[in-house]
Amino acid sequence: MALIFQNDGVSSRPERLGTAPTGSRSIGNQQSAIRNILSLLGCLAWLMCLPQAQAQGRISFSDQTTAASISGQFQVSSVAPQAQWFRALPPNTNVVQLKTTLLAVSAERFKTALWRQLGLPANASWSGKIYLRLHPAAAYDETVTIASTRFLDRWDYAVDLPDMLRSTRYARALSGVLLLEYANRHAGEQPVAEVPAWLVDGLAQEVLATAGPQVLLSAPRKLGGEMAVSRINRSERGFDSLAAARRVLQNTPALTFDQLSWPTGAQMDGADGGVYLASAQLFQSELLTLKNGREKLRAMLADLPAHLNWQTAFFHAFGADFQRPLDVEKWWALRQVNFVQHAPGPSWTWTESVARLEELTSVLVETRGNPNVLPDHAEVSLQVALRTLQPGPRDDLLRQKVLDLGLCEFRLAPPLGGLADGYRVALADFLGENPKPATANKRAGRANLMVTLKRLDQLDVRRRKLETHLNQLKINLPDFTPANEQPH
Repeated sequence: MALIFQNDGVSSRPERLGTAPTGSRSIGNQQSAIRNILSLLGCLAWLMCLPQAQAQGRISFSDQTTAASISGQFQVSSVAPQAQWFRALPPNTNVVQLKTTLLAVSAERFKTALWRQLGLPANASWSGKIYLRLHPAAAYDETVTIASTRFLDRWDYAVDLPDMLRSTRYARALSGVLLLEYANRHAGEQPVAEVPAWLVDGLAQEVLATAGPQVLLSAPRKLGGEMAVSRINRSERGFDSLAAARRVLQNTPALTFDQLSWPTGAQMDGADGGVYLASAQLFQSELLTLKNGREKLRAMLADLPAHLNWQTAFFHAFGADFQRPLDVEKWWALRQVNFVQHAPGPSWTWTESVARLEELTSVLVETRGNPNVLPDHAEVSLQVALRTLQPGPRDDLLRQKVLDLGLCEFRLAPPLGGLADGYRVALADFLGENPKPATANKRAGRANLMVTLKRLDQLDVRRRKLETHLNQLKINLPDFTPANEQPH
């Protein structure tokens, strides 16, 4: 399992209670005074060394070992010296590298995106604090541990995270602890036993699909001169958050409700080809389309402490829709068929189609002027990506673009749909002729690249002319949304 939940009935931080035996109060006051003096001397020494340290570049945004999020709910710390910041990462760009200050910002953004899925305001109140503790990663598949601790009238949480881990595990950890904190707000002395895995992973995948670049603030992956750059080799699917799930479930049947209820560790890590993750994302998305779906999900979470298992809370909250597990299975089977057979049709207006094609023919990147500031996001053309990316990440990106262009071709306005097919064919030809140029075949690889760049330039010219011509004619295609596609 990717997450381990632990529970302590008493606080592991007794010093925060602010109490001490009466007989030792004077000794405690003396010790406190001594600590204050030593702390003051330490601050003075630090201030004296500040100019020299700044001149040598030793004090930086990235060197902090503790940080707090803007709401104060997340407290981030490094429990041990972190591994090298620019440590080599594997070609799989789904691995994120965490730093304390970036994690504090990322966690808040993740919470905002998660609450949006549940219909909660971004500034919703919270009860328990969440302590995120980073330690050097020994492997990319380390287990993440979430421990709950009773403190006064609330439950606090400690999450032990490796400083490098897969994005799915990172998202699962934040989704799990946030849902746990929400469910435990009125739990009393006994915390909630469990939050269903399909809800944790389903919401996590939805957040990654809709707000991935904003919530995955990874440390720079390479340092080039004075510019630290971290490219985002991920698909921008904000317009269709279920695009990845659709591709998986078109070829493989989704898991049943019973199978979703008891996933294995291998399934949660995507070893089944992503079938479990796709099924969980689709299942929670379909629940949200039910009447008052968001309210029912929130009611289920709030009701978890009153029951021994989540199934009872689920049927209590969704009693108007399902009376027994068989009812869920029947409904879920029909939703799967509807989802797979009714692929998105041509439903975008001309204006929206122009914006979508612009997204499909560009690549989102992260850039940093220096490692002491948060990254900026920018879009570059496919041609720039082809020229600058290494063959491995480049080909992964192009394969994703080919899939996205094919999926969205028939949703674009007809004139732009043909152009999207032209882009798709050009990229597919590039990958088919020479997906991984060998050292001995550099000349052929270079020629293939130049031909593809020329084809993309010609398609860009056609697209600009078509946009200008249709804008002059003020052509506006009718807006249409299929009945089966309800906004989430």
